[in-house]
Amino acid sequence: MASTSAKSARKPPAAKSAQAAGTPDRGARKKTGAAAKANAAADAGAAPSTRSLWRGAISFGLVHIPVGLYTATADSGVDFDWLDRRSMEPVGYKRINKVTGKELAAKDIVKGVEVGEGRYVVLSEQEIAAALPKATQTIEIEAFIDADEIPFVYLERPYYTAPLERGEKVYALLREALRQSNKAAVAKVVIHTRQHLAVLIPCGRALVLNLLRWGGEIRPAEALSLPPSGTEAVGIRPAEMKMALQLVEEMAQPWDADQFRNSFADELRDLVQAKADAGDSALVPAAPSAAQVQAPVGADVVDLSALLRRSLGGAPSGKAPDKAPARRRAA
Repeated sequence: MASTSAKSARKPPAAKSAQAAGTPDRGARKKTGAAAKANAAADAGAAPSTRSLWRGAISFGLVHIPVGLYTATADSGVDFDWLDRRSMEPVGYKRINKVTGKELAAKDIVKGVEVGEGRYVVLSEQEIAAALPKATQTIEIEAFIDADEIPFVYLERPYYTAPLERGEKVYALLREALRQSNKAAVAKVVIHTRQHLAVLIPCGRALVLNLLRWGGEIRPAEALSLPPSGTEAVGIRPAEMKMALQLVEEMAQPWDADQFRNSFADELRDLVQAKADAGDSALVPAAPSAAQVQAPVGADVVDLSALLRRSLGGAPSGKAPDKAPARRRAA
């Protein structure tokens, strides 16, 4: 396993992002000034959400620390919506039977797991719910390990924790104990009915809960064609190593997240804002509500009207069409 560890994760993270934290606004008609707002948010720095997504406690031994869990990241990408280029109407998604091509209602869809070529075992919602871990609202510390031993490949998603209900002192006690011992707390937690492996690491004044990938989710690197460790085994000459180290030293600098930005997203937002300022935008009709969508009937009426007009030969209203000759009855 790679020796690269989460040691640098102990430094305070910069919460910079090119998109404000929280749920993005997907209303296409409201996006005229979205690029300017997103760039402003990026320049100011996206603050962590102050609304907790989970409330519970950190537990180790007999100690319980009441904490809230807060989002620590914000997406810096550009939020694209699909539009029909002919009418600029929003495009949605449908559940389609891949064999018949017909649309399905949600009630007709079940969940299955493939156990062989074309063979599936179907599980009901009740069976799946019974297997879900029980939400204990507890970050249960399982062990303390050296913080330098956690490979980066296991780190998945960070969350801030903050003390609740007069838990500041014991929260600070755990934070400082981890910092002085250079330890990280490995824990299990259930979030949204899903159990996660996680690690608690002091990060500035906060304890960051970083979700980890489970051991079986990381593929071993031994299957890759990698050069052997060391310099002699691969024929690296001392002069080459000296120049490489010199180049590394020349490019070395303290970590500053402000220097690293999603330039692709920034350029796209600048382009969107420039086109919006120039009037190069389109009004997107609002998608019909759920009540209005119940109208295959309306579609049938439109199709039926067209069929009737064609059947009448396009005769104007109020004028009866010529009678068709009577069909001769078969003898």
